[in-house]
Amino acid sequence: MTTTITTAPGAGAGTGTGTRGAARGRGVDGPKLFNRLCAVCLTLFALIWLVPFFWALATSMRSDGSITQNPTSPFAGGWSFHAYAYAVDNYPIGWWYLNSLIIAVLAVVFTVGFCSMAGFALVFLRFRGRSVMLALVTAGLMLPTEALVLPQFIEFRSMHLLGTYWALVLPSIAAPVSVFVFHAFFRGIPTPLIEAARIDGASWWKVYSSVCMPISRPAAATVAILTFISSWNSFLWPLLVLNQTKSQTIPVGLASLVNNSNIQYAEVMASSVLGFLPLIAVFLIFQRQITQGIATTGIK
Repeated sequence: MTTTITTAPGAGAGTGTGTRGAARGRGVDGPKLFNRLCAVCLTLFALIWLVPFFWALATSMRSDGSITQNPTSPFAGGWSFHAYAYAVDNYPIGWWYLNSLIIAVLAVVFTVGFCSMAGFALVFLRFRGRSVMLALVTAGLMLPTEALVLPQFIEFRSMHLLGTYWALVLPSIAAPVSVFVFHAFFRGIPTPLIEAARIDGASWWKVYSSVCMPISRPAAATVAILTFISSWNSFLWPLLVLNQTKSQTIPVGLASLVNNSNIQYAEVMASSVLGFLPLIAVFLIFQRQITQGIATTGIK
């Protein structure tokens, strides 16, 4: 007696396919592993940057005695807002805030205006010496800020501008980096768009104000935010120019709180926290514009 075993069609193929699928499932998923690695790296970098902020905040809410006894324990001695009240009552922080805000806002307005016009001229206008001007702007990137301190001091002293806001605003207007940001963005604007505006009878000023600037908001936002941050954090030049306590800016005022004989750690940290809080707020609000502007100018 003979027994015949019949195999259903496709059974072997299905078994093979299932085996390969199980092996593929047990394998390493490359994109998912890369995403997890990126998340771990971002978390580590975030912790590296957040630990100093947390340490400054915790130290500012402790007493000087507990900081001296247990400097490495941020929770020793309890937390309170005494240092903030002391700093506000005994130091002209309000004036320092106002001075820094006025100087930073004026620097942003003039830098965006003049540097955008300079970038527009270097891209679209044809004039004698354009390559020389571009070379001079490039040379400005190579000069350190410290090398310009003495010539600028002599210049502003001759113009009787020392001790005024203009002594801090005017040097920040000539920013080669800002000119290059606008230059890179304007180079990416299609030439037919500019030619069409010129054919319609628009002047160069009309092309600049009505065509180029409305579409260059990412570059303008990037320049504005970076100028605001650099102007707010500037220390050496305001230290030399401003000679009155109430006319000082936040960084200069914070430096004057440190006394070699008696350092009040909680008050200094509280003043520092009050100084960098506006910068954190500006970055959190405009971080998308910063990323978009840098990415756009870099791609183009």
